Amino acid sequence: MFEFQSPIVFAQAQTQHGSAEPLSLMVAIYIFVLASFLGYQLITRVPALLHTPLMSGTNAISGISLVGSIVAAGGDYTRVSTLLGFVAVASSMCNVVGGFMITDRMLKMFKKDAK
Repeated sequence: MFEFQSPIVFAQAQTQHGSAEPLSLMVAIYIFVLASFLGYQLITRVPALLHTPLMSGTNAISGISLVGSIVAAGGDYTRVSTLLGFVAVASSMCNVVGGFMITDRMLKMFKKDAK
């Protein structure tokens, strides 16, 4: 039976057996630029009414990436991977904290004053 694998995982798996070349830097840059463009297009088209529910979903995803970055930073790998893991932890934490602050501020706008 056919099992789907991402192109990056497939390329890395093939390099371990020596039958394919590693993923080139140009392909990785192309994927990054394409993902950045797609993300920008999606974010700019979100209506204001959907911002708060989408922000809470994004915070959940950022929490998952925070766990992954902690694993990457805490693993006993090379110094470069530890440094990049630390940068990922710092970026994820800024994203999670900022997202919750923005969500809290937006929810306060909908509360009625108790006068």
